[in-house]
Amino acid sequence: MDTRTFLATAVLLSAGAPVCVHAQGVATDKLIDAITVTGQRERAGVDVPNTTASKTAEELRAQNLFNPEDSLKYLPNLTIRKRYIGDRNALIGGRSFSTLQPARGLVFMDGYLLSNFLGRFDAPRWNMIAPEEIERVDVLYGPYSATYPGNSIGTTVAIRTRRPDDLTMSVRTTAFSEHFDEYGLSDDYTGYQVSAFLGNRFDNDVWFTLAANRQDATGHPMQYYTVSANAAGQFPTVSGAATPVTGVRFDTDPQGRRRAVFGANAGAIDHTIQDQVKLRGGYAFTDWLELEGFVALWRNDTEAKNRTFMRDAAGNEVWSGRVIADGVTFNVPATAFLPSTRQEEHRHWGATLRTTQADGWNGSLVYSRYDFLEDTLIEGARVVAEPTDTERDGTGWQTFEVQGVYTPVADDWTGGRHTLAVGFHRNEYQLDNPVYNVASGALTQNVFGQTRLQAVYLQDEWRLAARWTLTLGARYEDWTAFNGGQRAGAASVNYPERSDSALSPKASLAYALGDDWTLRVSAGRGVRFPTVPELFQGTSTAGTIVVNDPNLKPERSDSVDFTVERWLSWGKLRASLFQDDVRDSIFSQTNITVTPNVTNVQNVDRVRTRGIETAFTIAPPGIESLSFDGSLAYAKAEILENDNFPISVGKLWPRIPKWRGNLQTVWRPTDQWLTSLGVRYSGRMFNRLENDDINPDTYGGVSRFTMLDARVAYTMASNVELALGVDNITDERAYQAHPYPGRTAFVEARWSFEGAR
Repeated sequence: MDTRTFLATAVLLSAGAPVCVHAQGVATDKLIDAITVTGQRERAGVDVPNTTASKTAEELRAQNLFNPEDSLKYLPNLTIRKRYIGDRNALIGGRSFSTLQPARGLVFMDGYLLSNFLGRFDAPRWNMIAPEEIERVDVLYGPYSATYPGNSIGTTVAIRTRRPDDLTMSVRTTAFSEHFDEYGLSDDYTGYQVSAFLGNRFDNDVWFTLAANRQDATGHPMQYYTVSANAAGQFPTVSGAATPVTGVRFDTDPQGRRRAVFGANAGAIDHTIQDQVKLRGGYAFTDWLELEGFVALWRNDTEAKNRTFMRDAAGNEVWSGRVIADGVTFNVPATAFLPSTRQEEHRHWGATLRTTQADGWNGSLVYSRYDFLEDTLIEGARVVAEPTDTERDGTGWQTFEVQGVYTPVADDWTGGRHTLAVGFHRNEYQLDNPVYNVASGALTQNVFGQTRLQAVYLQDEWRLAARWTLTLGARYEDWTAFNGGQRAGAASVNYPERSDSALSPKASLAYALGDDWTLRVSAGRGVRFPTVPELFQGTSTAGTIVVNDPNLKPERSDSVDFTVERWLSWGKLRASLFQDDVRDSIFSQTNITVTPNVTNVQNVDRVRTRGIETAFTIAPPGIESLSFDGSLAYAKAEILENDNFPISVGKLWPRIPKWRGNLQTVWRPTDQWLTSLGVRYSGRMFNRLENDDINPDTYGGVSRFTMLDARVAYTMASNVELALGVDNITDERAYQAHPYPGRTAFVEARWSFEGAR
């Protein structure tokens, strides 16, 4: 290590000692091979031992991209549970984990952690990214890199935003309209979004970007108040005088039982106005030392409404009370249709100090912090006597990472070469979730707690010979859960502090069979520790009961992947065989077909997923204007052991389809025109451990779907691009418990300017 790098690394270590994160750092900043349709690839400074997939901003122009998470729609073997446009909880599902397990997905923005592990089903904070600033999206599959924590046992997503070389500007506006018709409730749901981006790099190597985004959207109904009969067809007995009503719909629930549907409830129709602004900048002190940072603010104002189907004899709306429909008497509680409003204001900021030498030793220090400045949910105002105020102010997380990387001379690709990555990682998550009575201000319940994870890791990519590469790594993690407790009225419980640790070894062997073939086998263990809500967030509200478990064991995944890749002059082909064997998988099962909804958190002793995943990018020879990009995957995720719930043994793991695939065809007949047609497919799934949801194609079920999407765009000489698009052209009704969007039309206009330094 030369003197300059030694001094820089010493500064990084000393500066970082008191603070506390997670970030990519320099070892993983340029890990992923960039693939073009010509089959050429850039050699990364450090090869990842994972299977990967990527989309660039230019490739994303071929699809309807309203929110950042839409960028993942056509990447291999992924599910994005986006229930409606404006949804703040668009969850990721992957090879061997479902959208009910969000803590198995990691999402980064420029190396800063966006994964929110502070709500049971909270999604990554996609809102901190304006669609207009995305430069590329990379996905890593499985726990094969020691540079990532145990949450990488599922899927890791790295989103890179634009970094200017000269003056660059762009403005984008898009609007949507969705027609949605279910249970006789038919309406059009609309919205718009405006994004702007400004960036510049000056002669003194100072650069900045400013991104802003505003979104105003109303989503279709996503939830309904229902009552199901028992297996004998009998509804719960209700006595007393009842109001005759019309409008109640009867159908069959996912378990095959007769069901009454009374209306869209639980804030089913969500109108959200979201504003986001982010300032990012950097400065190169020398040709080998640079500093960059960012600060982002996001604000959301939500009004969630409900719709009752019930009408009395005079045609008046009926919202609660004893009612009789189709000869059956029901008791609809006053809490069944609670409207709500929510105000949120979040801040995310971070900084990175790194050295940037072409070879030899480099160091980096990364710190970030995410704060819930305001998070207030008022539920039941003007409907019940005691509306509630649920708050999460003061909740958030902070992450820190210091890392060193040794890279040999760039043109030294002979045997015996070592590329090393070594680092220290720390993150802390803190939840404070009180519920107050709005009228009196009295605290009715509270959930709180913290977790801390510290880790050290080492990874060595060893070039055994010109065509052989062995990557060995290990990650040691030390985890603590503390300050956890619950309050409910006068009752309270404080949970004792817990600690655990784990060593996760990794190994990967790759062989380059000529210049166009690569074979790689990877094996690794990943340990995913319980999150704050899984441990401590047991709650009881008008619509939801959650039973937590402070004694949850960590998930331990032993995974194997064998991948063959073939580069051709007209594209790339990949096939991967994989197995994920998870001990003590953490699962939250919710029954949304009853009110209140009940969620139980539990360990499942052993779940094994085996499958094959194929992906391809093709540009047919002689037809430069046409390209195909697609994937097809088969997986069998089976519950092998479960002492807590023996009836589930031998059943399929929820929300992982046996077959999943997509295909996108892009035609660029001229430089001005771009057209695309895509198809997304997901096979049959179950929503419950016991696989008793035999009727999947209804609200509460998890259905198969085939959705077609299309887009046409034209770029004028003035750098103005106009586009029209449609998602779900055939208006297929599909469910992942909640209904997916119906046919949605988009119209978009974009102007851009790029300077030429």
